[in-house]
Amino acid sequence: MTPVELSRTVLHAVRRAVDAGELSVAVPTRAVVAPPGPGGCGDYATSIALQLARPAGQPPFRVAEVLRSHLAEADGITDVVLTGPGFLNISLDRAATDVSLVREILRRGPRYGYVDAAEGAEGRVVQLRCPRDPRAVVVADASARILRSQGTRVRVSAEGIEPAWTSVLGVTVDAVGPVAAELPVEVRPAPVDAVGPVPAELPVDVRPVPAVASAELLSLGRDAGRWALLHPAAHDRPRTGVEHLVQRESNPLFRVRYAHARARAAARNAADLGFTAAPGPLTDVEPGLLAALADHPRVLAAAADHRAPDRLARHLVTVADAALPFLLTVLPRGGEKPSAAHRARLALAEAVGAVLAGGLALLGIDAPDHL
Repeated sequence: MTPVELSRTVLHAVRRAVDAGELSVAVPTRAVVAPPGPGGCGDYATSIALQLARPAGQPPFRVAEVLRSHLAEADGITDVVLTGPGFLNISLDRAATDVSLVREILRRGPRYGYVDAAEGAEGRVVQLRCPRDPRAVVVADASARILRSQGTRVRVSAEGIEPAWTSVLGVTVDAVGPVAAELPVEVRPAPVDAVGPVPAELPVDVRPVPAVASAELLSLGRDAGRWALLHPAAHDRPRTGVEHLVQRESNPLFRVRYAHARARAAARNAADLGFTAAPGPLTDVEPGLLAALADHPRVLAAAADHRAPDRLARHLVTVADAALPFLLTVLPRGGEKPSAAHRARLALAEAVGAVLAGGLALLGIDAPDHL
């Protein structure tokens, strides 16, 4: 059971409780599931009972008890434990869950974690407005890509844009011009030449236009330039030096792209050995890798909600760091013949490649098959 499937299972439990007359609430359109926090247990936790308590007119713990009975009956769930004021902590059949996760990623490919149009905020248009600053424009561009992946229509406007920001950094906006005084500037990361965050009380027309972008930043090119602006949190000043170009482990962008290239190489080499991927039980695989892949849809949703592509960038680094040791173990060694275990590990490697390629594409960064 993938996190998306588990979310639907939680909603189905709510619907069953409503149909049985145990709860009198409107069934929400979304149930957030995430790794348990401090004091939690199991594979995933949800706060849906706390969300429904007030409209149900019942204490959160009582709502959680009602939902627990329905969740415990669902296929793929082995245990449901209540903690705190009413958190539902869910344990899954790990073997079946891992196979289901890999199969789902391979089915969706680079679009794993995307929200279907029918599930997204159809008809709603999010307006992203940003100042004349290369970092703000790149962040708005990446935020728009991520929002669209979650089924949201987006319109990006900037106070101004330089031709090089489009030709070198690949930025596109829908409108250029001054922002009306009554409209907020919604994308406001620290500029590339700032020593700290821009105070919120400063009006748009008094913020200086950064002077660094045309030289050091643009010399990095599209991929490294965008990464330099997108990887740091919005309040952090980005570094625009050549460290983003070096092909070493110290460079997070290199590790992400190298992990993708290794995953693609595994598929090519497996084809040369005459076998293909087939999702199956996985043994001796670091659980952190599977957890990071399962967390990808939640990260995309959070990055969209908070207009924070840096969350996606750092998540890709987490996936890559967990995947690189595993990718060394995918293929048969010596005279070993390909087995079902190798096909299952190859399927996981291909899933890693799909997640990294899809995430980099949303950041506007290329994912090469060779490095």
